Amino acid sequence: MCEPVGHGHSHGHGGAATAGARHRTPLLIAFALTAAYMLVELVVGLATGSLALLSDAAHMGTDLLGLGMALAAIILAQASAHPQRTFGTYRLEVLAALANGVLLFGVAGYVLFEAWQRLTSPPEVPGLPMLMVAVVGLIVNLISFRLLMAGAKESLNVKGAYLEVFSDMLGSVGVIVAAIIIFTTGWRYADPLIGAGIGLFILPRTWRLTAQALRILMEVAPAGLDVDEVQDRILRLPGVAGVHDLHIWTVTSGLETASGHVVLAEDADLHAVLDRVTTLLAEEYHVTHATIQCEPASHEDHVNPI
Repeated sequence: MCEPVGHGHSHGHGGAATAGARHRTPLLIAFALTAAYMLVELVVGLATGSLALLSDAAHMGTDLLGLGMALAAIILAQASAHPQRTFGTYRLEVLAALANGVLLFGVAGYVLFEAWQRLTSPPEVPGLPMLMVAVVGLIVNLISFRLLMAGAKESLNVKGAYLEVFSDMLGSVGVIVAAIIIFTTGWRYADPLIGAGIGLFILPRTWRLTAQALRILMEVAPAGLDVDEVQDRILRLPGVAGVHDLHIWTVTSGLETASGHVVLAEDADLHAVLDRVTTLLAEEYHVTHATIQCEPASHEDHVNPI
């Protein structure tokens, strides 16, 4: 930010807590619950020979991996930044969200493929053990789902983990329904049909998560923010004669940043103009980290390739 000596701003990246970091403990509890339940499901699946339970245990394993990546990204993002990483490691959370999205696409594809295989040759599945384990799974997933709900509204990374748990919860409901049908009627097609429904339900949410992560990585302006409108609002501030090279993007969830050039009107006070611009960005558009170059009208910029 081009500012005179004595202008009262503080800078630094190390002290900023990301939205994901504020919800690390619920994520950690969800991780532990998911790990414990996956082991139970695996043991019971092996003991009963239930393919449905073993498949769901594999599904839980991928979710556990997703939750672990989300946690690791938050912990690494909070670590001291290397001087060469001028934005710290905040983008790790976004990369984890993208990886979660890719993982969920893979899980949905696997579920649909497995459902297709079972439709052609439905295996015999013991209904009662399947039902008991699925009920325990539903309770575990409900607890994790509730724990991550608040964080999913603030952090894209936590949202990825939340969607993992959400898909698990639907999976548990589906397995319960299938287990009841199989246990009471012996109709084997219930398992693959409900499995396919769960796979299809996961896909639209996964697409939205992946699109949000790609939007941040491509440094597109935050959703709902009109850059032309922001430029027009700055231009109408007292003391501003022009605005150019304005860029607004998201570093990670809840951390919007901007850079731009503001041309000062004749006899304008630099302190006042700078404060008006940064206050407008922070209070109206939640852009809390802005680098604004204030320049006189006579200033000639170098040719800028962007």
